[in-house]
Amino acid sequence: MNYGATRPDCLDFNPFKAIVSPRPIGWIGTLDDGGCANLAPYSFFNGLGAYPEQVYFASDGAKHSFVNAKDRGEFTFSLATEELAQAMNISAESLPYGTSEFDAAGLERGNPVEIATPFVAASPAAFECVTIQTLQLEDRNGKLIDRYMVIGEVVRTHIRDEFIRDGRFDTLKARPIARMGYRDYTTVNEAWELMRPDD
Repeated sequence: MNYGATRPDCLDFNPFKAIVSPRPIGWIGTLDDGGCANLAPYSFFNGLGAYPEQVYFASDGAKHSFVNAKDRGEFTFSLATEELAQAMNISAESLPYGTSEFDAAGLERGNPVEIATPFVAASPAAFECVTIQTLQLEDRNGKLIDRYMVIGEVVRTHIRDEFIRDGRFDTLKARPIARMGYRDYTTVNEAWELMRPDD
């Protein structure tokens, strides 16, 4: 099977997000213009490179996180984990502007060092990020679409001490969750090593 603009009848639901998976969840913290802390999960999130460390998240529609990260010039990322999955899901609700998802989800704010925006204190790891680029995306014909991207540079990394083992971040202990298609998630609970041919 293959298809273009028209999806076959046998595919009741668009498989795109199920194919591009699992996707790490960007649990993004921002501050609005009144100083209220906003928190929202984005499944179109990832790292862009390590030297310097940069991440991005993309939003369908100019949502609070995009606007705040653009206007304030900063945001945080907190690692979403199996233990924090319900709180992450609560923070996905569209709340009125000026209402904090940290409070709605019962989450303690972590204290940033380099910027003003808090992160999720209970998360095993978090990044403080400075916004370096925001843009509205285009389709293949150059037409602007209702999708927006934020690129940030990591200026401070927070790791809870119990998640450091043998000089490494213990990903399996943290049990991060990732988004698949539809309403499906997965937990990272297994790892295997594959050496490169030139290692």
